[in-house]
Formats: sequence, C-alpha cells, structure tokens
Amino acid sequence: MSTFALIGGLAGGVGLFLLGMGLMTDGLRLAAGPALERILARSTQTRLRGLASGALVTVAVQSSSAVTVATIGFVNAGLLSLGQALWVLFGANVGTTMTGWLVALVGMKFKIDAFALPLIGIGMLLRLTGDGSRRGALGMALAGFGVLFLGIDLLKDTFSGVAADFTLPQWDGIAGVFAMVLIGILMTVLMQASAAALVIAFSAAQSGLVSLEAAAAVVIGANVGTTVTAVLAAIGATSNAKRAAAAHILFNVLTGVVALLLLPWLLGFLGFVRELLDLDAAPAAKLALFHTAFNILGVILIWPLAGRLTDFLLRRFKSAEEDEARPRYLDKTVLAVPALALDALARELHRLGGIALVTVRAAFASTPPQLERNRQIADRLTIAIADFIAQLNRGGMAQESAQRLPQLLRVARYYETAADLATEAAAALRETETYETPAIAAFRDAAEALLARLDPGASDGTVDLDPFEAAYQRHKAELLEAGAQGRLGVAAMDAQLRAASALRRAVEQATKARYLLSAAAASRNQEADDGQ
Repeated sequence: MSTFALIGGLAGGVGLFLLGMGLMTDGLRLAAGPALERILARSTQTRLRGLASGALVTVAVQSSSAVTVATIGFVNAGLLSLGQALWVLFGANVGTTMTGWLVALVGMKFKIDAFALPLIGIGMLLRLTGDGSRRGALGMALAGFGVLFLGIDLLKDTFSGVAADFTLPQWDGIAGVFAMVLIGILMTVLMQASAAALVIAFSAAQSGLVSLEAAAAVVIGANVGTTVTAVLAAIGATSNAKRAAAAHILFNVLTGVVALLLLPWLLGFLGFVRELLDLDAAPAAKLALFHTAFNILGVILIWPLAGRLTDFLLRRFKSAEEDEARPRYLDKTVLAVPALALDALARELHRLGGIALVTVRAAFASTPPQLERNRQIADRLTIAIADFIAQLNRGGMAQESAQRLPQLLRVARYYETAADLATEAAAALRETETYETPAIAAFRDAAEALLARLDPGASDGTVDLDPFEAAYQRHKAELLEAGAQGRLGVAAMDAQLRAASALRRAVEQATKARYLLSAAAASRNQEADDGQ
C-alpha cells in the first residue's frame, strides 16, 4: 500500500469515526433531553450511586468527555458538591470502556457495511421526517452509529492492507512502552477523543502492526490524554469546579501509572481470566478487557483514598470568598470549655452579622459584584457555624447554656436569609431601569439609619422599626400610583415592588438576629454576675 493511501485511509477512517461519534453523542443527548442533568443531580447521594450514574450516563451518550464537562458544569453551578462529582467522574472512566467493547466485539467481527449503511439510511430518514423532535434526534444518533462503524471498517481495512508488507518499529524496554503511552496521549489531545485513539490502537493490534503490550500502552496514554477536556472545562470556573477537574486528572494519572507498572503481569492475569471464561482471543477483545480492568482497578485503589483526596483538594484552589468564609474564632480546641466556645460563637456571629449587613447595604446601593461575593461568604460561614453548634451540643454542657444554642443557630439563619434576600432584591432591580423618586430616597435613608443601629458592634441596641416601615409603605404606594398612571411600566413596577419587599424582609431578618444576639449577651452577662 502506498504512503498516500495509508495516510488517506487513516485520516478518512479517523474522520468518519469522529463524525459518527459526534452525531451519535449529539443525537442521544438531544433525545434524552434533561435526563442527563436529572440523573447526575438526583442519583449521586452515595459513592456507589454516583459511580453507577457516571458509568451509565457515559454508556448512554457514548462520551466520557460530555459527562465530564457536564459534571464540572454542575459543580460550577452548585448543583453537585465536590464529593458527589468525584464519583460521577470516576464512573465516567469506567463507562467509557464500553466503547472499546463495542469496537472489539462488533467493529472487528462483522461485515460492517452490511448493517452500517442501512443504519445510516434509516437514521437519516427519521432525521428528515422528525426534525426538531425526539424521533429526529434518535435518527441522528442512529446515523452517527452507522458512520462510526464505517470509520472503524476503513481503519481496519487500511491496517490490514499495510500489515502484509509493513511493520512498525518495535521499541523495546521501558523507553518503548513510554513512547507508546506518549503516542496515545498525543492522539487523544489532537483528536479530542480517546475513543478514536482506542480504535487506532485496536485496529493496529488486530492487524499485527503492533504488539499487544505496545497497543495496551497506547490505551493507557489515551486514558490519560482525555483529562485535557477537564482542564479546558475548568478554565475560568469556580474553585470547586477546578477541584473536580484536578480530581479527574489525578485519578486518570494514578490509574495510568498503576496500569503501566503492572502492565506485563496485568496482561498475563487477564489472559488467564480470558481463558478461564472462554472469552474471545482476538487482540482487540484482550485490549477491551485490559481497558476495563485497569479502570476498575483505579476505582478500587481510589476508594479508601477518596476522603483524603477531597480534603487535599479543599485546601487547594481557594477563592477569596472561601478564605473569608473560614471561621476566625471557631476552633475545635475550645469545644471542651463551653464558656470559651460560646464566646467564640458570639464573636463569629457578630462577624457574620457584619457581612450580612454589608450585603444588605450593597443591595440598597445597587452594587451587585460585592453583594454576590458577600452572600457566598455568608452562606459558607453559616454552614460552619451550624456545624460548630452541633459539635458543641454533642459535647455536653450546662442546661442553661445548651438552651441558648438553638437561639444562636437561629441568629445565623436570620443573617444568612438577610443576605439571600438582598441578592434577590438586586436581581429584581436588574430587571428594570433606574427609577429615582423622593420616596425611594427616603426609604433608602430610613434603611441606612436602621442598619447602623442593627450593627452587632453598635453600643446602642435599641431599634425602632416604625420609621422604616412608614418609609416602605410610602415607597410602595408611590410605585403603585406610578404604575396605575402609566409613568412606570407594569413589568418595571413589579420588579421595583419585589425588590422593595425583599429589602424590607432582609432588614426584618437582621432586626430579629440583633434582638436575639442582645438577649444572648444579656443572659451571658447575668450568668457571669451570678458566678461572682
């Protein structure tokens, strides 16, 4: 076979395979609709369920890259926690091995064009007659399935034709194995599809162009190379999304290193298993078994290390919000002394209160970036406070002190809710253009005066809500009048009313928190006086 024919057959086969894979993946994802999101979001409560979800969804859409990108996207959006995402990503690695079995058991065994061409015809008929519907999406997936196998067939024929009078250089020793691993990584990075690299490795091994060990090294390289997708998906993402991408990279690299170290023994053991189970002896089938085995081995190895891995990643990629959300006064060492623990808790609640009030002020001043940042800090800090209170309650303390813990937890919730309502108000105000009137200015001034008294560090804790409530009612009445007279559009009026209502409730939540804090401080002072 000429060099031109070899290059053309190789390029055409890979091109058809990638085209088919893309059509099939897009078709299956469109046919599934929101099923991918529902499965990943609802089926990740435990390690096993997350692992199974990642594997099954990858098998369904035939693309670990799609599942990886989706998972990192869900982490970025806060729909999945880091712990949930890790097992979905590990499961995707196991699920992607199904592509290898598909190639080995179907693509290398049958006269492909006998069923691939009808599949393309039927698929395109469904696509043309059901454009925009689930039937059309399934048709596109079916046509992609056929095109994919035509690509496999072309690669198989290309390698078979060249095998008679051409032999690839056989590198010996460790250097040769590493060279094949690098080839696998490079092919996956360039083609952005590990499945395409697998098909080339399987076809070359099936045709005798490379040894089984060399092809297995290419498979390991393809497994490592697929991490590039995770890196690209994490660019510009949240800290948790970067951690999920790092976990995916660490898992694939760990799995690849272990498979590389155990390569001759693992191939020998799998050969014994193949004979014991009377499985197909073809090189492609052996490679598919090897691909599945070392990914499952990786899951087994990572299982006891997952907790430490999560802790390690949580200490990395920290954002400014996460650093500020770390408690400054809460420490496990003070849990053994209830009086010190309650004092530390009061200090942290004062800090949370300050952050919440700054967030509410930002909403009144319409400064969304600072507002969103502070809201995230308040949410994370509230979780840390709630966890500290739970630990303190389990440690045992005097009944009088224990009775104050629910109140202190309520204070944290009030402040968290105030920050969330401020964010809700800002979102409503972004729906309309700026609308300034004397009543709005009076409402803002009354809120500022009240918020100054609500500051946890303020010496004067007396609060009078009546002026603020009166200003709110005037502001609300003016908005309704402006809407009724046509000076303000209905949509704009509704947005302004929702914003004002959310800000009013945010101030009320902060007022309740300030009242409970003052009551807790008075109780603590009374206990101190009684103890003297």
